[in-house]
Amino acid sequence: MMKKPEPAKSFSKHNKPKQSKKTAKRLFGYFRNRKKFLLLVVILAIFAQLFNIMGPKIMGKGINEIFGGAVKMMQGVGGIDFAFIGKIVGILIVVYLIGCSCSYLQNYIMATVAQNTIYNLRRDIDLKISRIPLKYYDSKTHGEILSRLTNDVELISTTLQENLTQFITAIVTIIGVVIAMISISPSMTVITIAVLFIGMQGIMPFIKRAQKYFTQQQKSLGKLNGYIEEMYSGHNIIKAFGREPHNVKEFDEINNDLYESGWKSQFMTGIIMPVMIFVNNLNYIVIAIVGGYYTIKGRIGIGDIQAFIQYSRQFGMPIHQLSTISSVFQSTLAAAERIFEFLDEEELSSDPQESETIKEVKGHVTFENVKFGYFPDKILMNDINIDVKPGQKVAIVGHTGAGKTTLINLLMRFYDVNSGSIKIDGVDINKMSREYLRSLFAMVLQDTWLFNGTIKENLSYTKDNVTDEEILEASKSAHTDEFIRLLEHGYDTVLNEDASNISQGQKQLLTIARAIIADPKILILDEATSNVDTRTEILIQKAMKTLMKGRTSFVIAHRLSTIKDADIILVMKNGDIIEQGNHEQLMKLNGSYADLYNSQFDERKSS
Repeated sequence: MMKKPEPAKSFSKHNKPKQSKKTAKRLFGYFRNRKKFLLLVVILAIFAQLFNIMGPKIMGKGINEIFGGAVKMMQGVGGIDFAFIGKIVGILIVVYLIGCSCSYLQNYIMATVAQNTIYNLRRDIDLKISRIPLKYYDSKTHGEILSRLTNDVELISTTLQENLTQFITAIVTIIGVVIAMISISPSMTVITIAVLFIGMQGIMPFIKRAQKYFTQQQKSLGKLNGYIEEMYSGHNIIKAFGREPHNVKEFDEINNDLYESGWKSQFMTGIIMPVMIFVNNLNYIVIAIVGGYYTIKGRIGIGDIQAFIQYSRQFGMPIHQLSTISSVFQSTLAAAERIFEFLDEEELSSDPQESETIKEVKGHVTFENVKFGYFPDKILMNDINIDVKPGQKVAIVGHTGAGKTTLINLLMRFYDVNSGSIKIDGVDINKMSREYLRSLFAMVLQDTWLFNGTIKENLSYTKDNVTDEEILEASKSAHTDEFIRLLEHGYDTVLNEDASNISQGQKQLLTIARAIIADPKILILDEATSNVDTRTEILIQKAMKTLMKGRTSFVIAHRLSTIKDADIILVMKNGDIIEQGNHEQLMKLNGSYADLYNSQFDERKSS
């Protein structure tokens, strides 16, 4: 069952702005190689807004002509110059067409830049996934990790493609409109900027508080995704134990955290727009009064007032946009911070620059004075020594938590030893690249993993350019050919996401066939004959014997009766090997192995 999520950590008032600046700087560092395109976007934005800003000024001249011509008509001394008005209309059409064209090109280029940037970010994440040690994934829920790699990345993608363009346009518009307003009336421009500045001071506290809630919202969303993924994968167990009310209660707690942070962040950003609308309306009143006074005094014309009102509206719109974008940026920075936390996670130690390989792999495995602990101050294994000859079968037994899986993880270099060495055919595995080392192994685990695809695709997963003959031969050896041919589409049958359209035993047989195709020299087997019928268990045992023939094998044993023929049996307890030998030798010792074996035998006999 999933643990109750811990409360969100408090945010430092002093460190958070610095952290946000650092995150923003790092995020925009992804544009480093696209500076030329960004410059082109800015140039296009300048031209687009320049032509749009010219519109009201040109239109003002037309209105002045209409108003002046009407006054002349009333006085009987002239009329409206419709030729001039027609010329103004023509110029306006051309100006607005050029402005729209520049805006189109600006958006097109920005979309390309944004998607290329997100492509690089996703590539970095993908590369990071393979470099992070298993302990990171063991400490996080799948849903939380997926939320960072999907929801957070998508939010950044949307912001870069849409909101960044709006941000550039808004900045250019503000500068251009201010210049245009100054050309009409410097004093009215000062008044307009002063009113809007006062309004901005009123909304800044809300923007700052919204940032904190947006960060909490992204974290709560990650927890919620993790919980949903966990409950979905275990829904059968939940129903079997009637734990739906309990899970609904836990879900409501997490959902309530998301609701609270989401509501507060949206409320804070929702206040911004009404405040700005009020400030804008106040600005219109001031412009109307001052502009009317200036017109009476003959300092500006009616058309100039109309143009100035349009400019003040154009000036207010990008201010609105910037206030809205700022809240979106807060959410985006929170998402980016979570992604960069992932990218900054501790990585696996680097492979040696000149890695060693084995000319002819035989499968001689040795553990020499191996010491290991998941934490430096908590050593789990002390002085592990094992010598496995080529082709030998090694069984690892012990109670849950004894260290059986840890031993295998060290052999595969999912974790590195604290001291000592593990060698294959005399070569230290730390001197091999992880990719080469793992190519020497094939694994058949109790938790079968088959992906959404055809049976043929799943069987050929471990080896490139597999022929149909190899697949057929491996299937026959693993006793899968018979049931595959009974399926409607045979080897082209598509397995669904969790391969639930075939039985557990059939899934296990397919993983054995997959391992046979890989043709490794060393095998790792986690006995998986539980939860299958007797006939399937016999088939699995036969298939595993075929697979182990001529190969060095490490078997994590659950049923001790199946490993009586093992060459070496390692009995583990609390991370250490407490007994080592074959079945007869360990039974004569009458120690822990004998107790385990006899207890299982007595259980089977009583059942």
